[in-house]
Amino acid sequence: MLVLITYDVCVTSEGGQRRLRRIAKICLDFGMRVQNSVFECEVTPAQLVELKKQLHETFDPTQDSLRFYSLGKKGRQKVEHIGTKVVLDPHKDALII
Repeated sequence: MLVLITYDVCVTSEGGQRRLRRIAKICLDFGMRVQNSVFECEVTPAQLVELKKQLHETFDPTQDSLRFYSLGKKGRQKVEHIGTKVVLDPHKDALII
């Protein structure tokens, strides 16, 4: 299923910059960055549980915000992109490593 994750981290608070980097790294482990604080993650239900667990352990709920948008199994078909910074689709586009 495709899940869109957005976050807002208070970087002016103590540890804010560190939390910001750690949240981005966790999201990168499960998906691709499509904008600065926005990730598209193609995950199984079990992976989503693990992703949420890691993010909940990292962010500060008194200062930070996490949002999860579940777009479902056919979520990629619901995405329309206009403009720069086109993100590769790992299911369609070839990746050379």
